[in-house]
Amino acid sequence: MTIDVPVLVGVLGLVVAGLGYIINRDRDRKNDTKQDAQVSAQLQHISEGVNDIRIDLKASERQMMIYGERITRVEESNKQAHHRINKLEDKCDDEN
Repeated sequence: MTIDVPVLVGVLGLVVAGLGYIINRDRDRKNDTKQDAQVSAQLQHISEGVNDIRIDLKASERQMMIYGERITRVEESNKQAHHRINKLEDKCDDEN
């Protein structure tokens, strides 16, 4: 039985191509796994940052509510003070 050289070269080419496919497939899987892990870590970091921002925003909203209440009290006090000042001015004008 004789084996033709072109057939032997063709079979060897198929074997080499198959081995190359298997090796590259495993390498691609490893690279994909690394990339997936990196993306997952970055998403986790972004998620933690968003949570921190939410906490800061809630604290800022509470502080703004406190400031709003204080401003209202100051405006009321200011209004009363102006009323008293106006009375004093009227009293001074009546005396002169």
